[in-house]
Amino acid sequence: MFCNQCEQAAGGKACTKTGVCGKNEEVSALQDLLVHSLKGLSLYAAEARKAGLRDHDVNTFTAKALFSTLTNVDFDPGRFPALIARAVELREALKAKISAAGGKTVFTDKCASFTADPDPAVLVKQGRQTGGRIPGLDPDIQSLQDIVLYGLKGVAAYADHASILGQEDDKVYAFMHEALAAMTQTGLGLNEWINLAMKCGEVNLRTMELLDAANTGAYGHPTPVKVPLGARKGKAILVSGHDLKDMEEILKQTEGKGIYVYTHGEMLPAHGYPGLKKYGHFYGHYGTAWQNQQKEFARFPGAIVMTTNCLQKPLDPYAGNIFTCGLVGWPGTRHITGRDFTPAIERALEMPGFGADQEGGEVMTGFARNAVLGMAGTIVEAVKNKQIRHFFLVGGCDGAKQRRNYYTELVEKTPKDTVVMTLACGKFRFFDKDLGTIGDIPRLLDIGQCNDAYSAIQIALALSKAFNAGVNELPLSLVLSWYEQKAVAILLTLLYLGIKDIRLGPTLPAFITPAVLDVLVRNFDIKPIAPTPEEDLRAILGENCCR
Repeated sequence: MFCNQCEQAAGGKACTKTGVCGKNEEVSALQDLLVHSLKGLSLYAAEARKAGLRDHDVNTFTAKALFSTLTNVDFDPGRFPALIARAVELREALKAKISAAGGKTVFTDKCASFTADPDPAVLVKQGRQTGGRIPGLDPDIQSLQDIVLYGLKGVAAYADHASILGQEDDKVYAFMHEALAAMTQTGLGLNEWINLAMKCGEVNLRTMELLDAANTGAYGHPTPVKVPLGARKGKAILVSGHDLKDMEEILKQTEGKGIYVYTHGEMLPAHGYPGLKKYGHFYGHYGTAWQNQQKEFARFPGAIVMTTNCLQKPLDPYAGNIFTCGLVGWPGTRHITGRDFTPAIERALEMPGFGADQEGGEVMTGFARNAVLGMAGTIVEAVKNKQIRHFFLVGGCDGAKQRRNYYTELVEKTPKDTVVMTLACGKFRFFDKDLGTIGDIPRLLDIGQCNDAYSAIQIALALSKAFNAGVNELPLSLVLSWYEQKAVAILLTLLYLGIKDIRLGPTLPAFITPAVLDVLVRNFDIKPIAPTPEEDLRAILGENCCR
């Protein structure tokens, strides 16, 4: 086992025995073999495009299969053999079509002729042998390959979400196949891999645009809303993850059944969508970020549904109450198929629910691009009148490391003439802080999920246009936290857009070598967060920097 794709990689290097996330060596080997099989499929998918052949099943399968290998998605070894076999089946079908069209059908890489053994134990051995890496590859090339692969996993996640709601672009799938196929080549140099990394950022921007169109097209543009942190007396279902289609189906299927639906983690921004908040039994938000779920889920008196990544090992106190759906899986955990949430609803009705109303304050969300750009005139005037000195985008993933308290302290210490925009689960370090307002503008603006990074980018570009200045010239600083591969994809998009001076933490990725880091520093002035937030605030704002 060798897994270095997340921020919590053991020893800051890699997990080699058991994943910090809970992934065991068996699952790791099967995931490596699935990626190996996707490289073989991609060789033929890329060749098929040269012959004018496109296969929608191959496209959507590639995204789903790659997404299933992202951190905290699928821990169930029983589900990977079918995915691996399907990759080989699709590869062979494409090969026959290419042959009929007179295209190239012979590739020397083992992934092009790999056969999926029907015995899962043999598949595990095959996965150990592939290892997901090319032996003896130059470390800097390997580093860039890792960056591209992990960025692709983020792209795959966003592409899958978008396709579920009917938004697709063949260019996205074409790049997935191009990049995966490139990983079978040994002759590509540093510049070629840097270019692929930048192209990954470009393609991810398009993918996030598709996802934005999918979500807003289906449920309307988010509007600011106050979300209760308490509870109402009655039966309850808790929905975690990111998938808005799952949320919609849960709301539809629970309507009139006396069940209140609550959000957890990155589902919080769902409250801002008109097409979802119209349901009267869609009530409030429970808990914080993914890494706290074992403690929080144990206390929840209802059923729990995990819709996408961010799953941790279900503990005994709530193992009978939790359900997975889509690509998420854990051995022994009940899985929802076909978006029929009847088993979860029945479990919620069996459980006690909340015995009384509970007060817990409230938070605001729904400040996506339309909402913020609707205040653009007010914001521009506030900057010109020196009411707003600076904007911070403090967003990204949360995690368990103590070092992440930096982000809480940074936000708490920002001066009262600054605005903090945030998105993704990193906000749960400070989402319930009352930072006050500047005139009618809240000082803390929750843009949404990590899936809503497109909104943050569009806000920055709109401010750039309003001030007739480049994004790097704006009074705007990006202070980001990362954990998994969607964060890698977003970072590549920011670099593709030429955004500089990004502060990244709590640690730098283990898969970035010193030489590759040097390229990022020289070209983009990317830097690790400082030991204390005061140091970064001083560097950004000068001596009069903190509250």
